[in-house]
Amino acid sequence: MFPLRDHNPSQSTPYVTYTLIVVNMVIFASYWPLFADDAALSGFLGNWALIPAQVADGQGLHTLLTSIFLHGGLLHLGGNMLFLWIFGDNMEDELSHAGFLLFYLICGVAAGFGQLLTDPFSGVPTVGASGAIAGVMGGYLLLFPRARVDILFIFVIIFKVIPIPAWVMLGLWFVLQLFNGVVNDTSAGGVAYWAHASGFIIGFLYVVPIWLRKGGQAFWHQTQGKPPHPHTEYKLQYSRIPKIRKRR
Repeated sequence: MFPLRDHNPSQSTPYVTYTLIVVNMVIFASYWPLFADDAALSGFLGNWALIPAQVADGQGLHTLLTSIFLHGGLLHLGGNMLFLWIFGDNMEDELSHAGFLLFYLICGVAAGFGQLLTDPFSGVPTVGASGAIAGVMGGYLLLFPRARVDILFIFVIIFKVIPIPAWVMLGLWFVLQLFNGVVNDTSAGGVAYWAHASGFIIGFLYVVPIWLRKGGQAFWHQTQGKPPHPHTEYKLQYSRIPKIRKRR
């Protein structure tokens, strides 16, 4: 399952979300040539990526922030930016532009701490906006649990776009992070599942006061867990090219 879009249009232009996407892309492009030189890439990551063992030793504290803007490849970058594009605009609506930026950075740093606490002796560089974006997803789950999210379902040769409630997609994603964090050993490298889970939890808790100000469960009853505005309907666009029938 891979999310493609939600049916929850933003009510204002999400300038911060767009800016974060551009900044991540520009930063990645700036060190993209280093991927052809292992030594240079290792030196770069040693300075700017989160290395838990170093931070636990009191060094490189700045990497808790800088690592949020680094990615390990095009697919890593693309997947994270897609998730940010889908869920970021609505959270920016709720938190304001400046408030959303602060929220994003706090979730990202908290995710780094989560990874640090679960694997404090790891010397493997940790990079990615995943933890910050997981926080965005956690807040989205609390405010819009029944917003419709279109997912691309792939099974062998079957490709199908299916709309499902946000709580199903986000809840399953979170459970998978916990499960993989328990059963996988990431000390030798891999996905930072505990950073994802930590960011998600912090994002959820951060938004609880906002949810309560809106009425808490009364807000859910009023909106039925859906966005408090008309949702977007996507329609298939039919080709204007005329059909040509084959002669028998």
